[in-house]
Amino acid sequence: MYTPRYKNKYRDEVVPALKAKFDYSSVMQVPKLEKIVINQGVGIAVSDKKLIDNAVKEMTTITGQKAVATLSKKDISNFKLRKNMPIGARVTLRGVKMYEFLDRLVSVSLPRVRDFKGINDKAFDGRGNYTLGVTEQIIFPEIDIDKVNKITGMDITFVTTANTNEEAYELLKEMGMPFKNIKKSEN
Repeated sequence: MYTPRYKNKYRDEVVPALKAKFDYSSVMQVPKLEKIVINQGVGIAVSDKKLIDNAVKEMTTITGQKAVATLSKKDISNFKLRKNMPIGARVTLRGVKMYEFLDRLVSVSLPRVRDFKGINDKAFDGRGNYTLGVTEQIIFPEIDIDKVNKITGMDITFVTTANTNEEAYELLKEMGMPFKNIKKSEN
């Protein structure tokens, strides 16, 4: 049976490293990646409905799993927005597809970002989850640049079972996320 290489990496390398670093008494205490949620807001879709279809199609291509359109929760007259209008696309990855996406993100997509120096280590939410903002969907090799009619960004949220930001940071760092090496100045 096929097992993604990042799942093997987690089991063989990450678990022992985190267990040693945080002195967990059981392997079950070691934090793990629960899911990856990719969200794309398409604000100008209010005037052009085809943009939502394009966003859903692109996210389905990138992740290998069917994306769904997200709907507005309330009316906002200044934005010409009505309740239950499609305004974005979302997909939640778990299991094999999650590890495959993480592998492609770390080894192929992030290095394709212009002037890439690492990802920011300040985007943790206090509960062990990390959100990464991507400004262009064309960093993913699955997207054909010639067929893209609008460059849009997306948020990629890594939901972990970690209790603190420090545990989540170490988990994602061990998994291969290229965080910036920021030297803290000593005052």
